[in-house]
Amino acid sequence: MRVVTIFHTGAELETEKAEWSPSIETGLPEIDRQHRQLFELAASFRGEGDQIRVMKTLAQLADYANTHLRDEEAMLREIGYAGLAEHQRQHAQFRAMLRQLLDDARKLSLDDIASRIEDLINGWFYRHILTVDIEYVAQVKAFRESPAPRR
Repeated sequence: MRVVTIFHTGAELETEKAEWSPSIETGLPEIDRQHRQLFELAASFRGEGDQIRVMKTLAQLADYANTHLRDEEAMLREIGYAGLAEHQRQHAQFRAMLRQLLDDARKLSLDDIASRIEDLINGWFYRHILTVDIEYVAQVKAFRESPAPRR
């Protein structure tokens, strides 16, 4: 791992850079699948590419990230997660960073776009999984394992 700095609205966020690893799996298959997909999309920016492919992939990444965040928030709402408001605040921060990257992409080189995506997903998002997402896992599992209420 190495430390990278992500710039967002004038603030610097220091974070460790990491690749996808089974060690960050939550044990919630649908969440783990979506997390892994985001890392794979970020990795697809490495190597050769042209402006059109990169911009299409960036739009696909942003769309998939928003789908994941929406699904995760719906799951937390369903279980009555007490930390939902803070989790949504964190997601709003991530969405803002994605919007900023989409806005900036037209002015960036392909290498700069790839670097910013890698920093965002393999930095901020990785840290979010390990420090924020992990907090809801036990409650989600307990909710799913509890017997359904009888009517």
